[in-house]
Amino acid sequence: MAEQKQGWFQRLTSGLSRSSKAMTEQVAEIFRKPLDQEQLDALEEMLIEADLGPHAAARITKAFGEARFGKSASEDEVKEALAEAVAKELIPRQGEFDPLAGPKPYVVLFIGVNGSGKTTTLGKIAADLTGKGAKVLIAAGDTFRAAAVEQLKIWADRAGADFMSRPTGADAAGLAYDAIEKGRAEGYDVVLIDTAGRLQNKQGLMDELLKVIRVVKKIDPDAPHETLLVLDATVGRNALAQENMFGNQIGVSGIVMTKLDGTARGGVLVPVAQASDSPIKLIGVGEGIEDLQPFDARAFSRSLVGLEA
Repeated sequence: MAEQKQGWFQRLTSGLSRSSKAMTEQVAEIFRKPLDQEQLDALEEMLIEADLGPHAAARITKAFGEARFGKSASEDEVKEALAEAVAKELIPRQGEFDPLAGPKPYVVLFIGVNGSGKTTTLGKIAADLTGKGAKVLIAAGDTFRAAAVEQLKIWADRAGADFMSRPTGADAAGLAYDAIEKGRAEGYDVVLIDTAGRLQNKQGLMDELLKVIRVVKKIDPDAPHETLLVLDATVGRNALAQENMFGNQIGVSGIVMTKLDGTARGGVLVPVAQASDSPIKLIGVGEGIEDLQPFDARAFSRSLVGLEA
């Protein structure tokens, strides 16, 4: 287990290397002398540029200044203090995703805009669950995009999960209903439901998602047991707007932040976590199944500033 955790930490550090490299270079430049107000101002500006957002940047800078003001420190000491300040922002926003601990079938709804990594995230979760011996059913609820259905079918085959789909343009709510009925009748542990994410008509998308949820609740008032919003870190602070749009109308139980390896501004996770009523539950730092893992606030914070475990 320790080796597995260490392996994940190394992947996290590697995945966040673009963010940590940018931050490390600036930290080294800022802290060449004992900390003063000019350096604190430069630190705050750097954190804002790293997409941590002005409010979090101000709080982190204040906490950092109170701990270090007037002191000389090595680069690693500076990073340790900075990592601790970031971790304090994120630890209250850390959540747990454990579909095998809930009722059966445990229904998970995946929402988010097209291109966020939603379908891939669902596939990775399916593979992880079947690897643990779970009986998993995947429902391709993005009935408007044939490519999404095909991609999900590939993931289902790879994961060893069962798969349900409907013809292009079919009613997504009806598919979700049938999937849960099948899940109940045939003893599935988990039902994973993909949804559409097109934004040409935002309200149309929201109405469709709300219909899916209403229909699902006719079978099980407690379902969906989890509604995961998948956000793409590479879109930067636009992820905040997406979180606000989905969170206000749909009701999100957890956030998955993907593609953290594809940006030099991985700090965007901080303002998203602060702005959301929902915790961060999973993060993705690569293409592999093992690169989607539970969110660990302290490990993330250390990797973000370029520290090892």
